Amino acid sequence: MAKEEEVILLDFWASMFGMRARIALAEKGVSYEYREEDLKNKSQLLLEMNPIHKKIPVLIHNGKPICESRIIVEYIDEVWNDKAPLFPSDTYGKACARFWTDFIDKKVYLNGRNLLFKAEGEEHEASKKEFIDSLKLIEGELGEKPYFGGEEEIGT
Repeated sequence: MAKEEEVILLDFWASMFGMRARIALAEKGVSYEYREEDLKNKSQLLLEMNPIHKKIPVLIHNGKPICESRIIVEYIDEVWNDKAPLFPSDTYGKACARFWTDFIDKKVYLNGRNLLFKAEGEEHEASKKEFIDSLKLIEGELGEKPYFGGEEEIGT
């Protein structure tokens, strides 16, 4: 379990990936220093902490970087394990949570980005259809359940 430690989050306010880390930190009640990154003029700290991908978010915990939003969320859940869990306790439930996270990254995010910034003409219409279909799949999975992925709040 983590005690009073230095926790810094390098992020950009509009990043859905950074939002994952911010939500996980908030859910766990972890105090942290937020550092906004200029994505067109990346800080030396970001380049040092994520020399491979050079992108946000990066969680710096006691001087050690953790990169990639999914990995950051899992790290937060494991380090601050005295608080309510972020993932189901059973292996199958965890696998399902990882599946839907991957689905959102590969389908929802990419189609949404293409729709907003890249696609034109027929490609735009195809991206729009795929984006809407992806959201419908997620909505169908949620159904009438009170929580995504189940009937009960995680940790109950």
